[in-house]
Amino acid sequence: MRWEKSCGAVIYRENNNEYEFLIISHNSDGHWGFPKGHVEEGEKEEETAVREVYEETGLQVDFIEGFRSREEYSPKENVMKEVIFFISKANSCEVNIQLCEVRDYKWASFEEASKLLQYVCSKQTLSEAYEFLKNR
Repeated sequence: MRWEKSCGAVIYRENNNEYEFLIISHNSDGHWGFPKGHVEEGEKEEETAVREVYEETGLQVDFIEGFRSREEYSPKENVMKEVIFFISKANSCEVNIQLCEVRDYKWASFEEASKLLQYVCSKQTLSEAYEFLKNR
């Protein structure tokens, strides 16, 4: 069994006293998810997340202390993947997607993002982030 590790972020903004979340559609299969990518040798989790968010969205992020969500799944036979997500408030609403990896992006309400996210683990991460923000 081979293990892979990725890190990324749930990015949000506030619009009319409501939270909106940045979700991206991946070029590989068109599914909606959060910006993330593989950990490079010697990187810490946070460093990977900052780099991958910037590469995929053009956004620079600062994480909010106290949130760390973990997903684990098998993307293909004989491979297990761990993904760590942090949370960040968008420092800009100007998203510049990396066209070679990202097909599209959307700022979505919690309800809309919940419907667009295709994987149960992504929906769970979104719920955890939403509850974290509401209880801050």
